[in-house]
Amino acid sequence: MLRRISGFSARRPWLVVVLWLAVVGAGFGVGGRVFGALVGDVGSVPGSESGRAARWLDDNAPRPERITAIVAGRPVSDPALRREVDAAIGAVRAVPGVVEVSGPLPSRTTGRALLVEVALTPGDQAEKAAEAAADRLRDVDGATVTVAGGPLSGAEFNGQAQRDVARAEMLSMPVVLVLLLVVFGGLLAAGLPLLVAMIGTGATFGILYAFSALTDISVYAIQVTTMLAVGLAVDYALLMVNRFREERGADPDVAADVAAAVARTAATAGRTVMFSGLTVAVALLGLVIFPDPFLRSMGLAGTAVVLVDMLAALTLLPALLARFGHRIAPAGTRVRGGAFARVARAVQRRPLLTLAATAAALATLAAPVLGLHISLGDARMLPDSTDTRRLWTELNTHFPERARWTGDIQVVADAPPGDPRVATLRQTIAAMPGIAEVGTDRLGSTRTLLFATPRGEADDTAVRDAVHAVRDLRTPFPVQVTGDTAQLIDYRAMLADRLPWAAAAVALGTLVLLFAFTGSVLLPVKAVLTNLLSIGSALGVVVWVFQDGHLAGPLGTEGMGYVHLTVPVLIGAIAFGLSVDYEVFLLSRIRERWLAGDAPRVAVAEGLRRTGGIITAAALMIAVVFAGFALGGFAPVKAIGLGLVTAIVLDATVVRMLLVPATMTLLGRRSWWLPGPLERLHARLALSEAEPPSPGAARPAGRPLVH
Repeated sequence: MLRRISGFSARRPWLVVVLWLAVVGAGFGVGGRVFGALVGDVGSVPGSESGRAARWLDDNAPRPERITAIVAGRPVSDPALRREVDAAIGAVRAVPGVVEVSGPLPSRTTGRALLVEVALTPGDQAEKAAEAAADRLRDVDGATVTVAGGPLSGAEFNGQAQRDVARAEMLSMPVVLVLLLVVFGGLLAAGLPLLVAMIGTGATFGILYAFSALTDISVYAIQVTTMLAVGLAVDYALLMVNRFREERGADPDVAADVAAAVARTAATAGRTVMFSGLTVAVALLGLVIFPDPFLRSMGLAGTAVVLVDMLAALTLLPALLARFGHRIAPAGTRVRGGAFARVARAVQRRPLLTLAATAAALATLAAPVLGLHISLGDARMLPDSTDTRRLWTELNTHFPERARWTGDIQVVADAPPGDPRVATLRQTIAAMPGIAEVGTDRLGSTRTLLFATPRGEADDTAVRDAVHAVRDLRTPFPVQVTGDTAQLIDYRAMLADRLPWAAAAVALGTLVLLFAFTGSVLLPVKAVLTNLLSIGSALGVVVWVFQDGHLAGPLGTEGMGYVHLTVPVLIGAIAFGLSVDYEVFLLSRIRERWLAGDAPRVAVAEGLRRTGGIITAAALMIAVVFAGFALGGFAPVKAIGLGLVTAIVLDATVVRMLLVPATMTLLGRRSWWLPGPLERLHARLALSEAEPPSPGAARPAGRPLVH
């Protein structure tokens, strides 16, 4: 199959190139509109109590959007300041779309700030009204005016997403190009991976824009999928181009016949790329099991992006190599990587000790995960330069009693507002610890909204206890509880319920694909278990930095006491896929040497020798791409970037150079054990392409099996 695909691409290179250019043009053209369709809200659970109540309120009784302004820097008793603020408030009241203006409220803590809140008519025009109101409020002279919240903060989240993508690509692409030049020694060969990366980026924009018509797309979905698209594109193109150079360098006849080199590359590296892409796609598809629209859309969009990268590597690269491959210098005949082979042999002398020490080190790195605390997040997720973050700081300085980043606990009661039982419920909720006050709103003639203002943040114990207490009340009419705290409680319950199913589905899909790829029963199990260690270590580092605050300063953040609720799941899914990616790279060469007649120990050492350099180069480049996002401004994306960089570095060094040789040495010939019935199943599942052994190597008829 791969030979037919690559053969068509090689015979019709310009047709393939034009088709992919059309994809890129559509992606960057139409897909560029995705930045206007991003939303800041994540973490909802459709079908949960909080999700049902929130959906009903949005559809039937949307509450006004609100922005907050703090005028600071002058004493609140200054008559001139009061006159200017009053004039600004009068101008704000005249803005179309403004429902109410409250304040100015003087600071009781510092006496040098006034707080003004503006309620806006909900709807598509809220952002325009918010910008006009903010402009009026900023007209106050001689004071620092900070305005944020509602649609203004949403716009800042969107703008930060665009800046992070541009910044990451600006920082990472030149570095990746330099590294590719070092690896390949030629501009043409180095440019091919970047070309595939550009196609992956354009396709990402188009795919996300298409999904935005079906579901909400988070502000940092664009960042996560873009880093994934660029990283995998470089990975796959690097593997294909490197193998193409090897095939030309290994055989003088193939060196002169570019088409033959392309065919052999597709049969070997192409097969590896295909299985790698499928395993990464399976890992991301596991996100579809979660009902959260954000995670589900990330799973679908991420899978589509991975498959686009894979298809580009299997079609566009053969087309370009067939057309321009004669200008790419063949690799030298001397096989490099002696240092990797020496490491493998050193591990093979003490495999059990290496396995125990490595596993203990990774378990130590993973230990902070035991204290993982997830939350909805707050303004600290944005950089200090944003108005939203500055408002957070100003509130904590001048109005600490109002400095909470959480909404009211909202209780939808199926009872009319005048019902005395509603008043009783209100008094009961108001008496609960963690509740400051309770107000009511009329929801038509048959329902009432009670909104309880918590005393602390959404995840404070007293606030969570209050939500549980309201839900446990025996009321004479049905009630539903929503709001930030209720949403967080339901989200955690959803993760606890769905995570085992998602993990089982991903593990099963990975085991099947690796079984089809390797023809082994034990190697897929080993791959899943060792990859879990590197993922746990990556999550441990993220918790240690972003939650606990260690070394957070160099990343431009601080210890926040939590990790954003979507970060662990995304790191787990993407890191697992990428870990299997490198596992496939390495096992492909070990399998080749095993089929070519090498003993198990020799096959492992030779496999590491032949792939050590290319895996290291690929890991370094994809780490550079992810590091570009770790240096961005949005804390959840920083955390994902750091987690993935950590996972990749550990996977390409500790796991591939120590754990894999140690475990495969201990397993010996049992690594390739395959019972008879499974051998027949493998013959049906495996995608076999007549893989030519390396020159001079031979394998007797029949594949080696241990029964």
